[in-house]
Amino acid sequence: MKILLLVIILFFYSLTVAQQNSTRLNKSLDDDNSKFTNVGDIGLTVTNFGSYGHGFSLWPEQPSCEYPLGSGIENIFDGGLWIGGFIADDSNGSNKTGPFVTTAVVDAASVSSRGGGFEFTNEAGSRVVERSALTESPFFSPSAISHQDFIMDYTDTNRTLSNGELIIGHRPLGVTVHEETYAWDFPFANFFVILNYWIKNVSNKYIDSVYVGLWTDTVVRNTNITSPRIGGAFYNKGGNGYNDSLHFGYEFDATGDVGFTDNYIAVQFLGSNQKYDSVNFVSWQFRNTTDPNFFAPQDDIQRYTKLEGFFGGNNRFGSGVNEAALKQPSNRSILVSAGPFTSIAPGDSINITFAIVAAKKFGNDLAQFDTEVQKTNIKINAGWALRAYNGEDKNGNGILDPGEDQNGDGILTRYVLPAPPVSPHVKVIPENRKATLYWDRRSENSIDPISSKKDFEGYRVYRTNTGFDLTTSQNLNRDLIKIAEFDSAGNNIGFNTGFDFIKLDKPVTFPNDTTKYYYKFEMKNLLNGWQYVYSVTAFDEGDPENNLGSLESSKLATATRILPGTPPTSKEDIKVGVYPNPYYGTAFWDGASERLRKIYFYNLPSQCEITVYTLAGDIVKRINHNQQSNGSDLRWFETFSKKGDQKMSGGEHAWDLITDNDQAVATGLYLFSVKDLSTGNIKIGKFLIIK
Repeated sequence: MKILLLVIILFFYSLTVAQQNSTRLNKSLDDDNSKFTNVGDIGLTVTNFGSYGHGFSLWPEQPSCEYPLGSGIENIFDGGLWIGGFIADDSNGSNKTGPFVTTAVVDAASVSSRGGGFEFTNEAGSRVVERSALTESPFFSPSAISHQDFIMDYTDTNRTLSNGELIIGHRPLGVTVHEETYAWDFPFANFFVILNYWIKNVSNKYIDSVYVGLWTDTVVRNTNITSPRIGGAFYNKGGNGYNDSLHFGYEFDATGDVGFTDNYIAVQFLGSNQKYDSVNFVSWQFRNTTDPNFFAPQDDIQRYTKLEGFFGGNNRFGSGVNEAALKQPSNRSILVSAGPFTSIAPGDSINITFAIVAAKKFGNDLAQFDTEVQKTNIKINAGWALRAYNGEDKNGNGILDPGEDQNGDGILTRYVLPAPPVSPHVKVIPENRKATLYWDRRSENSIDPISSKKDFEGYRVYRTNTGFDLTTSQNLNRDLIKIAEFDSAGNNIGFNTGFDFIKLDKPVTFPNDTTKYYYKFEMKNLLNGWQYVYSVTAFDEGDPENNLGSLESSKLATATRILPGTPPTSKEDIKVGVYPNPYYGTAFWDGASERLRKIYFYNLPSQCEITVYTLAGDIVKRINHNQQSNGSDLRWFETFSKKGDQKMSGGEHAWDLITDNDQAVATGLYLFSVKDLSTGNIKIGKFLIIK
């Protein structure tokens, strides 16, 4: 009986996971989902088959839609483009058939058990192309729109994937899609990703009464607290809503990891180059509902009805739909759409633009609530996304009015953002109980794109507090605290400190680094073995003529993780050692499991072999050290840091107290030797472990 019960439980668990999983079931040979935004504070996976997110198929190695980046808080399972319309012989709608809806991705509740709904394909050898407006980026391109552009092309004209498998139930509209996504590292724009679509009719028919939308399976959970591998229970905690003035649908964690996921995630309609009648929002539940307003659409007719903005029957958001019910925890998806676009003639295109916007809840209300005060930040962030889209169109009327043509080309230019000075090049060197920061002065030559002036004002230095990395939700924008500020003297702006305190007598360079560093800042009395993050930003004077305050470059752009410690040394009169010694149970920096412990060997040569023995002479652990490795491959760094991304002093090495036999060491006194591989000299020491 128990065996039968276990089989039943496993069956329903696997069924729940399979039903939730709406990732591409029949993967094309030319699909590419390897790219994700990482220039700002939101990590969104994009693909060349019309979807975004990855359904946690690449988790935890790659974010699906993580915000803040590095926090473990995921916000989207997956989502993608929907296009619906009728096919007609001419612009008058003769011989009209349909409606037909092409979908990049759907939830499994909307299709048969055989799969379906993944209806965009790509050309042989197709890949997502990256470019950047940042001159120091390896993807720099003068044609880039943002700090990180992704470019992809796909079509709905195929009925089979490149591997020959049938796309079930697909009736092509006859369109190709050119998609570009934009992301910035500006602190006022690093919380959204813009998705810009050009939809071209490549058939010999007209496409009539067109609607375009983004369907998204939003799920706001902290994966450091709850793994998505638990199945259906991970997904049924979301509350939803809609803001009709800024045109965004959103989700928040209503009862899941409350207190650890104080996020909003929103899908926002920004605009189009063609006229449309309405912007619409609908939401439906993943099965288990008797409310027809929340039934999942089962075919193209029902999907088109959802694109039109009808929940069920004649009910629309704000009319016949219980908005309070949307705020209750459940497993729902959302659809934000616009239309109808009257007609797309053969060979013609329309351009339509959306954004994925994230924000932290504002104020002190309980995290599971959805108050107007809590929505303060998401409204501000959505406003910035709209401002980015409008560009020169300051009043948002879609027309280049007098005084708006900033670059003088007579064309309405979008995606023109006010810009802080460019981030300085920063080098952080960890030393014994100390960190030394160097940076260049390229920020001082920055020209603001709005005022066309050199408006550099000064620098700010930031640092995290000791132990910040052991919090359950890392957020560098929050955790980086200003420790110093230096600004131009004599202009009655800021503190007028000048730069004499940090300016070097002459610039310095470092091996394998052509940058000339003009400034130096030292931070002493640090704790060896603890992780810190440092950042240097540049800020400008502000622009009163355009009603803009002072703008600051991104703290994340120059954020550098370091661990202070002793430098490498081969001097015979310097003893090697271990800390903490004795080691009591867990050090303050340890995690919750055996593999999240660490101790440090210090005063090591640049290349050496460390051998740990019991008092009986048995070998416990052999460690090969060089000043690049430092033990940063331990589980601790994977959990509380970015593996391989931190800088260490070179003369220390971390060990997780796991033996060569993959066992945790026991309480006791241990001996160790350090053999300098360049000289052959051997030093010895001892340490005590008390558990």
